[in-house]
Amino acid sequence: MAEEVIVAEGLTRVFNKSLVAVDHVNFSVKDGEVFGFLGPNGAGKTTTINMLITILRPTEGTASILGYDIVKQTNEVRKVIGVVPQEYTADEDLTGYENIILCADLYGIPRETAKKRALELLELVELIDFKDKKVETYSGGMRRRLELACGLVNRPKVLFLDEPTLGLDVQTRTATWNYIKQLKNEYNMTIFMTTHYLEEADALCDRIAVIDHGRIIVTGGPEELKQSLGGDIITISIGENADISDLIQSIENVKEVRNENGSYRIKVESGEVTAPLIIEALRKKGYTVTRLSLTKPTLNEVYLEYTGRSMRDAEESKEAFRAQRITLRRARAR
Repeated sequence: MAEEVIVAEGLTRVFNKSLVAVDHVNFSVKDGEVFGFLGPNGAGKTTTINMLITILRPTEGTASILGYDIVKQTNEVRKVIGVVPQEYTADEDLTGYENIILCADLYGIPRETAKKRALELLELVELIDFKDKKVETYSGGMRRRLELACGLVNRPKVLFLDEPTLGLDVQTRTATWNYIKQLKNEYNMTIFMTTHYLEEADALCDRIAVIDHGRIIVTGGPEELKQSLGGDIITISIGENADISDLIQSIENVKEVRNENGSYRIKVESGEVTAPLIIEALRKKGYTVTRLSLTKPTLNEVYLEYTGRSMRDAEESKEAFRAQRITLRRARAR
């Protein structure tokens, strides 16, 4: 069994004695895996990371990284982790190379060692040709890659990525995914990441914790979570004002029917076979089908199953909203 690198028990953070941002979460991250917190804005993802990297002190609960307590052994924790925050932190007046050297200085890495690592990291993230260019000239994707390089300068055993592709275009996002996969495959690095992009969690994470309103709803591998739904999902609406739940439930292969404001969410075996049976049964009773869709299990369906709604965009604090706007503006700059 793989060693547990991160262990959190009852981890909680309350702001102003009333706002519960993270509510008694329990989870563990195994050596060499990519573990993701998946949830909408305001779910408690960044607050959890900030506690784990020792920026925020937990209100309750405990957590450790490689056996080091995040409250009692903060210096030891900081030595073994790397952090790529959601916001861009590189100094725009410095070059990419100089930014990495600055980060190395903050870790106390000897200058000759730092120079060698800086060049290696710039090569890794494909910025070697731009090492002497000021960061103010970098595109959003280049800045994100530089942030990743800075987070690796101390050769961390555990890397924290907070919304690593926020605001990036599809092509740059895919390139960033490739770098993350490379870190896992070539260096066996343990990665803890947060995201509200369903496809990102599906593509990168070995295990996912779905989090909402500060609480972990369910944890598992992407395929495990999708299979937990137990079948395909058919969504159907009719033109008449009638409850057809019992009629649909009586059809072969239908496992579950949920009436959601007149739209029916139906869990079935073999959606391709069952959908025509449902249409025919409704037609015989004189109902008119106005909408029908068939979806295979997805992480969005998982989120809907366990929370009762699709991924939402929660209202953030003014500070978080401002930080996101800055990130998006810089990412779009060319």
